[in-house]
Amino acid sequence: MDGRIQLRIPFPNCSTEFLHRHLEGNAGRKEKWKRAHLQLCVLLLLFFTFGLASAKKWDGVVVTQADFQALKALKHEFVDFRGVLNSWNDSGAGACTGWAGIKCVNGQVIAIQLPWKGLGGRISEKIGQLQALRRLSLHDNVLLGPVPTSLGFLPHLRGVYLFNNRLAGSIPPSIGNCLLLQTLDLSNNQLTGIIPPSLANSTRLHRLNLSFNGISGSIPMSLSRAPSLVFLALQHNNISGSIPASLSNLTMLEELNLSHNQIAGRIPDELGSLARLNSLDLSNNAISGSFPESLSKLSSLVTVNLKNNNLESQIPESIEKLGNLSVLDLSNNKFKGQIPDSIGNITSITSLHLSENNLTGEIPISLVNLQNLSSFDVSYNNLSGIVPSVLARKFNSSSFVGNIQLCGYSSSTPCPSPEPETRPSPSQGAPKHSRRRKLSTKDIILIAAGALLVVLLILCCVLICCLIRKKAASKAKNRKSGGGLVTDRSAKPAAAVGREDESGAEIGGKLVHFDGPFVFTADDLLSATAEIMGKSTYGTAYKATLEDNNQVAVKRLREKITKAQKEFEIEVAQLGKIRHPNILA
Repeated sequence: MDGRIQLRIPFPNCSTEFLHRHLEGNAGRKEKWKRAHLQLCVLLLLFFTFGLASAKKWDGVVVTQADFQALKALKHEFVDFRGVLNSWNDSGAGACTGWAGIKCVNGQVIAIQLPWKGLGGRISEKIGQLQALRRLSLHDNVLLGPVPTSLGFLPHLRGVYLFNNRLAGSIPPSIGNCLLLQTLDLSNNQLTGIIPPSLANSTRLHRLNLSFNGISGSIPMSLSRAPSLVFLALQHNNISGSIPASLSNLTMLEELNLSHNQIAGRIPDELGSLARLNSLDLSNNAISGSFPESLSKLSSLVTVNLKNNNLESQIPESIEKLGNLSVLDLSNNKFKGQIPDSIGNITSITSLHLSENNLTGEIPISLVNLQNLSSFDVSYNNLSGIVPSVLARKFNSSSFVGNIQLCGYSSSTPCPSPEPETRPSPSQGAPKHSRRRKLSTKDIILIAAGALLVVLLILCCVLICCLIRKKAASKAKNRKSGGGLVTDRSAKPAAAVGREDESGAEIGGKLVHFDGPFVFTADDLLSATAEIMGKSTYGTAYKATLEDNNQVAVKRLREKITKAQKEFEIEVAQLGKIRHPNILA
């Protein structure tokens, strides 16, 4: 009550009240005792304060018993190929500070982050004991088994990242109990079954990616009750049915990808209310009907991919309202009519694919205004007329082929020249146009084919003349060359080296063998590798290795030294019959 601070510590007679009262009543005590007593109390106070600080620091380092048991179960189910879980010891000490991929708050695990660690095995159902878990990131591993049903028991779960694994089974409906869930990415696994309608209960869900699985069934209409959804990717599955018109309630949606499924029916006009949509991919389905004009209201659209469907009717002129469009792919459908001239007003477009449709008419000259256009394809339609020269120079012929009446896009498809005017004769008072018949497409094709045939005939004649001259020159050289060859089969292999032409002229003459069963041709010898064994006035001796690895001794005799051919062959045959221990067979 006197304004002094009352400090209470767990030690007798060391409070500030006791010290004040003691000093007043014992003023005659020795000063030394007072200082010692005061120092003792200060030491006790520091020890107590340090103990409180240490206890506060330790809180959260030792994980709770329930979370420790759950982590042990997870480690037991995982197959740790790389040893990344070696830090997960059996005592639990340091689980929140030293365990790989674990993050805690107040001793409770709030995040498990182990992507790209090569983990195999399964995810234990005891993960549901981690009641404070907010983020589960195990993507890009080789995990098997189902997605744990117990994930639905985690009230604080916000992000599930299990993509690029080998998970199988169906998506557990219990995940819809995670009301705070924001991201669910199970893409590129082996999941089957249907999309649980209960996912719509996660009203904060803004990213749902179930692509590249084997999911079947239809798109649940309940997804329209997820108003925060920004990204919806269901491509490369077996989803059937039609596109729910109720998806128009997803007013925050920016990307919608339903490609490579079995979706049929029409594109709902209601999708035109998705004002924030910037990417729409419905390609590779069985969608029919027409291109909805309501989509022209989506000024934020950057990519529209509707290829490989059964869309028909005309491409609306109102498509020019898509002022931010960069990619438009309507190929392999049944669109008819002309290419809208208004497409030339979409200056941001970089890729325009309209191939394999039933489009007619000419290519609009307005497309020349598309300065950013880097990919263009109108092949295999019924287009006619002249290709604008700017487009013909910028893109190769593959962008225009399959249009029989289209010309001017390559040297092989020239356009007919305009009819020339005739000068008036002196007897005529006014100029008259000649009545020359205009060449039809059939005439142009026949003329081109005839010209090509003439060119081929000329090339054939030139080739035949070259062959005849080459053959004559070869015979002349053979008549000039001479000499003979004596061969002997060697018994041991030797290294291969290049051939040498003794006289500098081309090798010719006749090949004469020693007596024996081993026979080879001059062509075999010329294709062999050889090394020089020695030289003499009669010629050069070689050791040759044939293509079948047999080795022979060959002597190439100089011209004008050998005897007559018949006499020479007799002597060679006699030499071949000689047998001696120091002479090869």
